[in-house]
Amino acid sequence: MSVQATFAATLVDEWVHAGVTDAVICPGSRSTPLALALAARLRVHVRLDERSAGFFALGLAMATERPAIVCTTSGTAVAELHPALVEAHHGRVPLLACTADRPPELHHVGAPQTIEQAGIFPGITRWAYDPGVADDSDPRLWRRWASRAYAEATQGPFGPGPVHLNLPFREPLVGEPGDLPGGDRPVVSSLAAGGPHITTPLGGRGVIVAGGRACGDPELVVQLGEALGWPVVADPRSRCRLPGTIAAADSIVRADVEGPETVVLLGAPWLSKALGAYIERAAGSGARVVAVDPWWQWVDPSNIVGEIHRAQPDAWLRSALQGVIACDVEWLREWRGREAEAQKAIDAVLGDLLCEPAVARRLFGLAAEESAVLMASASMPMRDLEWYAPAVERPPAVMANRGANGIDGVVSTALGLASTGRRTYALLGDLAFLHDVSGLVNLPDVPCTLVVVDNAGGGIFSFLPQAHAVEDRRFEQIFGTPPTSDVGEVARGFGLPVVDVTRMSELGEACRATPPVLVRVHVPDRRENVAIHERLHRAVAVAVS
Repeated sequence: MSVQATFAATLVDEWVHAGVTDAVICPGSRSTPLALALAARLRVHVRLDERSAGFFALGLAMATERPAIVCTTSGTAVAELHPALVEAHHGRVPLLACTADRPPELHHVGAPQTIEQAGIFPGITRWAYDPGVADDSDPRLWRRWASRAYAEATQGPFGPGPVHLNLPFREPLVGEPGDLPGGDRPVVSSLAAGGPHITTPLGGRGVIVAGGRACGDPELVVQLGEALGWPVVADPRSRCRLPGTIAAADSIVRADVEGPETVVLLGAPWLSKALGAYIERAAGSGARVVAVDPWWQWVDPSNIVGEIHRAQPDAWLRSALQGVIACDVEWLREWRGREAEAQKAIDAVLGDLLCEPAVARRLFGLAAEESAVLMASASMPMRDLEWYAPAVERPPAVMANRGANGIDGVVSTALGLASTGRRTYALLGDLAFLHDVSGLVNLPDVPCTLVVVDNAGGGIFSFLPQAHAVEDRRFEQIFGTPPTSDVGEVARGFGLPVVDVTRMSELGEACRATPPVLVRVHVPDRRENVAIHERLHRAVAVAVS
């Protein structure tokens, strides 16, 4: 019997008890004790590339809403987890990063695959711990360490996030576990479970901004809006984009619309600069700005929030419903009238045009029809969903790596989401696809459709001042960066079937192809894409004025 094998099996047993179901394992020798223990008890996903594995685990955690484990060997394999842990930190996604290490006697003596792993992720972990090489001096502590790791990843004061356990192992690495020790586990209660009650009731003319994760039960959000007579401006990630809410807010507030007296901010901020500017103008005119923050994150990039209420959103919403002063029916009617006109204007401009806003709009509807998960890449795909996805009866679950707002790991995250067996669409650009193409190595058979809008480069940069301030050739070299690798050929090289879409009418059928599959949508060039967005904004401004 091996002490190390028993130690690893005890950690896994405790995590199973807590509710962990999935582990992502990267091949390696030093991690053998933990890898074998994980494979014996959990659903295991093997990925060759640690960077991709980290994002795959991120997708698993997003889909299951419980920590996923990612297990690596020692050395640079550990460093490869950094991008995914950064996203998990900022995106409030629980992860358990378990990295094998060499024992102390192999450090600082030139041993291979040995780097300083303890503390390698400063500032981004909820907890980091190195217990040293396992011995049998006090095995009752093993369960406490595992239990604490789970609690830190899920219920810490700053919200869910990544935990790093650095686990040194000595040879021999293969062994059988003995009887698992008992041991007490700490009891952890959720912080701010009830939250503060609303001391100043809500009234007058206001707006509820339902952002990304942690905005609360959509039914409660909509109920509060109805009770107050306030429009609910609903981010696609909020699950609140229901009939009666405001989906076209980005375009509407570009017109000259009256500002609110109160703004309630729920969840992560919208990407829309137009909506942000609208709220800033209201704050500058004396509007009350309230942010509901369950994790003490101080989500206030514009520095305009006057009240931060640390509370679980559902508890706060119920408390707010008890303190409603009056309902301004006319204010809400005006906003809903603008929303109806805006949606008509968007439909009129898009028609059967094949373009990035139309693809986002249609894919949101397809995901809703199929109760599928929709994963959106940062940059333009998420913006197009935010700006143009319509309100629907059953909004789909929309996921995005918007914690740190990077395009890394989108393919791997989508595959991780789909590995739970749930139908998944991923909307991404050609550069985001190529950036994470290693995620296709040993492609898993999962129900994932990658919808790649191929506009030959980085579309977001064409919306920025650089597009006008930098000479065309230099702009293309540094910002546009048109890929020289063919998206379709790259996908086929990894064994991923490709369906090409050249007309809008083909998109629905292409998305119904048997997954995993890549749907390559040939959209207009990046300059034309900017022009289409400008036409949409102008049309809505005219319609709602």
